[in-house]
Order: sequence, then C-alpha cells, then structure tokens
Amino acid sequence: MDRSAIRDAATVIMVRHRGDRPHLLLGQRGKTAAFMPSKFVFPGGAVDPEDGALDLTGDLDRACLTRLRQQSDPALAPAIVTAAIREVWEETGLKLAVRDEAGETPTPGWEAFQREGLRPSAQGFSFVFRAITPPGRPRRFDARFFLVSADQAHGDLDDFSEACDELSHLQWVPLDEVRRFDLPYITEVVVAEVAHLLKAPRVRPASVPFFNNVSDTPAFRHLT
Repeated sequence: MDRSAIRDAATVIMVRHRGDRPHLLLGQRGKTAAFMPSKFVFPGGAVDPEDGALDLTGDLDRACLTRLRQQSDPALAPAIVTAAIREVWEETGLKLAVRDEAGETPTPGWEAFQREGLRPSAQGFSFVFRAITPPGRPRRFDARFFLVSADQAHGDLDDFSEACDELSHLQWVPLDEVRRFDLPYITEVVVAEVAHLLKAPRVRPASVPFFNNVSDTPAFRHLT
C-alpha cells in the first residue's frame, strides 16, 4: 500500500453546553465535494505544509501528546494540532485561542489572531479518536479527532459570517439529535464515543480508539 496516498488530517468536535444538553458544531459539505458530498461533518481537514511552522503541542497534556505520537511520526504532532485550529478558524470563523498580552510577533498567516490580542492555542484539547479512510475511496485521510469545549473559542459562537464556504448550514446540534442528520459512518461512530465520554467528563479515557484501515485488512486498535 502506498502510504503517501493518505493525507494526515485533523478534526475538531466542539461541545457547547446549553443547560444540561451538550450541543456539537456541525456543517454540511457541498453536494459537489469529492469527499463525503452533502454529508454533515465536524470542522476539519488535511494538514498543510505550513502547519508545521507553529508548534502548539505545549498546550496539550502529556497523555494526549503521547497518544497523538503513537503509531505515527512524532514530528507530525505540531502540524496536526495546528491544522485542527486552522481548520476551525477557516470553516467557522471561530478562533481557538488564549489571550496574548505579550503581543509576540505572529507566525505568517496568523496575524488576525494577534490583532485581537490572541494566540492560537490547543488548551483544553482532548485527543479522542483516530481513523484512516478505507481503501477504494476517492480521497483518503489519517484523521485525528479532538474534543474541545466551545468555551475555548473566541468570537460570537452563533456568528459564522467569517467562515469560508467549505461548510454550509453551520449549527449547534443537541447531542441527542445529531444522528438525525446525514452523517458519514465514521462520524456516527465518533458521536457515539463522544456521548460516552461526556457522561463522565472528568474521567480520563483509558485509551483512544484507532480504526486502522491503511491496508485491505482493517484493524481496530487502542492508543494507550
């Protein structure tokens, strides 16, 4: 199998609590998209070469970073985390960041954060799932899924006017209603995992599920 045909990717599951009901942020892919057309998905996408210029792994706890590096090139971790934040910003207009009073010189491409006194940050990220797209698909990704509270986002959580046009119908969907939407199979699996995690949010999961479809023989693993 040519591993180069599989692109590294990052996906972010943002959770917003309204009363006692958690809501997840979903958007719909275009009907002409080459990958998962018309499906409702979480914000995310492929890692770009420029993502490696900004190392945000220092914001992750040790267990999260250790699992992210398992069965992978450890040097990819900074780019994967940065890609997660960039994709949320591009696809929703929301900035996952912390206040940056020092006003350090920003990495090119991230000036919009500095203008608002922000620094891109993966604080509060939890690495909860990994899946490689099975063979035979028009595009294949090695996707890492991160769970993060919407409290980490800066901006009006209901204002998506700064989003690009990759996702439409962006909306906060109650967790117990998410499966009414047209979801990819892997998203349904991830939603079930998230529902389980949110039942005991203070308990650290013992492992991260990993659907390894790199070859024609699928394998289910756990990253510990």
